[in-house]
Amino acid sequence: MLNGIFFVCLSLSLYSAGSSLSCRWMTHKFRQHSTNSLDLIATMANNSTNTTEDEVDFPNDLYNQASKASAEDKLSFTVQILEEMVSLFEEDHSSASWEQNTVEHFLIVVTQQADGLHSCGHSHKKKNKKLHMYFKRLSHHVLKRMGHSAEAWELIREEMKDHLIRAEQLVSPLKRNTDL
Repeated sequence: MLNGIFFVCLSLSLYSAGSSLSCRWMTHKFRQHSTNSLDLIATMANNSTNTTEDEVDFPNDLYNQASKASAEDKLSFTVQILEEMVSLFEEDHSSASWEQNTVEHFLIVVTQQADGLHSCGHSHKKKNKKLHMYFKRLSHHVLKRMGHSAEAWELIREEMKDHLIRAEQLVSPLKRNTDL
């Protein structure tokens, strides 16, 4: 509960500060945050068990659609991915052998990344329902069915690592675009 309140407060403070960041944030901070979040999620793997079981297909089709969308829609899609990721990691991960500080730092970095990207696209786009349902399936079909076990969290961690990589690929070309 306190973690949730902490992240809401952090998000609000970063969002209010974000409006002054404009898109310079993409040029100066996006790569740093992206690298940082990938490093943190990789560190979490060192303390987890490995498994090859996969119960929810990665949404490649949604990424393909997003790659053909406008710059603002790409930003909106990426922000939603990051926000859904934070929500997923706020579930009970006590069975995972991750250090709590690493998880908290990861969530802070991902939240900052989402807020920074949000500051670049000044509209409030509707959430992608298919993407939201995909994250719900991860929660229900992987985490809940597997009892929030270490193996379930390793599946989620691997999936989120793939999302971080794909999200960076999706918005990296936008860093050169000043029309945002």
